[in-house]
Amino acid sequence: MALGQGKGKLSDLCHLLLSSSYFSSASERVKECVNMSNPKEEEPFSRAARAAEDLYHLRDTYFPPNPDDRISKLQHESDLALNLLDSIPPEQRKSPTQRATFEHLRGKMLDVFPDYRKEAEDHLSKAVKLNPSLADAWLCLGNCIWKKGDLTAAKNCLSLALDKGPNKKILCQLSMLKRKMSQGVENQAELVEESIQHAKEAITLDVKDGNSWSAYWLTKLSLRKVDHIFSPPVAGRAVNKYLENYQRALSGFEAAALKDPGLNAAEEVQKIVSLLDKVDNLLKGHVRAKRMTSLASSLVAVDCKHFSVSLASVCVKSSYRRVTIDLLSEGPNRALAVEAKIKEGDQLTMLDPYFRDVDLSWNEKHYQFKSIRLDFYEQVLVNGKALTPQQTVHTSIYAQHKP
Repeated sequence: MALGQGKGKLSDLCHLLLSSSYFSSASERVKECVNMSNPKEEEPFSRAARAAEDLYHLRDTYFPPNPDDRISKLQHESDLALNLLDSIPPEQRKSPTQRATFEHLRGKMLDVFPDYRKEAEDHLSKAVKLNPSLADAWLCLGNCIWKKGDLTAAKNCLSLALDKGPNKKILCQLSMLKRKMSQGVENQAELVEESIQHAKEAITLDVKDGNSWSAYWLTKLSLRKVDHIFSPPVAGRAVNKYLENYQRALSGFEAAALKDPGLNAAEEVQKIVSLLDKVDNLLKGHVRAKRMTSLASSLVAVDCKHFSVSLASVCVKSSYRRVTIDLLSEGPNRALAVEAKIKEGDQLTMLDPYFRDVDLSWNEKHYQFKSIRLDFYEQVLVNGKALTPQQTVHTSIYAQHKP
């Protein structure tokens, strides 16, 4: 990538390297993930469990224009996951623990669809009978029963799942379920307050989890505390952070820290300031010019015409045009590809980048830099090769549960 063209462009490369910190050692990450996910060395049930997680990631992130295409894709991937599970030799599913795991995974794979499946409930019921300590099996069973409208039974399953230990996913589902149960009942206020409490507990387990924040604010909306929700101190601070609206995020987290110290918002303020300070140090030239020149000059050209992108393997069509960061427009940049240096010998190609010109002041200090954001791992190529789901870390945000 020709980010080093012209005076001051190396500073842009500095931030690009930092803002892509997840990929700062991509070469080593790829090698490590490949070694860890060697099918010959991995237990059969581990492979099946990973397939189930990939299936649910697909469910939560794949939304084509035609909803029927989504169902068809889920059906295809579900069939593949079930075939992998069925390939486990019978002698490896004899013990009660093995049988419980098998039933759990089978029920979970069958329940990936938005509609209720009795077969999924039957397998999940067998799983919790064989091994009542399987928290995720109870969670899956609760979600499955919820789809057929038995909210009380679903709540019992989720409560039993939570008894196994604190879990943000279970807490979020309980929060959403109790919000659903509160509609049109006498003890509405009590159920909504319980819903809020579950969401707050989920947030304390992981303050960066968008699902927990979503459950919390949706429940607040159900209480019609609109004036409180949309007041400047608390509105959208977590979302603003990840959208790089740092000024709003800092103001929101700082006010939240004063309002409720239990949410660890002060720690989030410090993390954002630390990131901004690191960027500022790079922009001030605290990295040797000789080193930066070496990084920029060693960039190797990548011909996007030879790549192809799909859900399973990234496909870059010949319509993608390589550009420098200076040619990007504020917001999404469709059909453009930006190349960057990770380390000598490695190259990062970013497709359809989202560009922001960050400019803010905080505590009498001014920050200004250019930033690129990518929302999906399919937008990333390392040395011209696509990343796999196992080589990435995902954060998902759900608006609501649709039984």
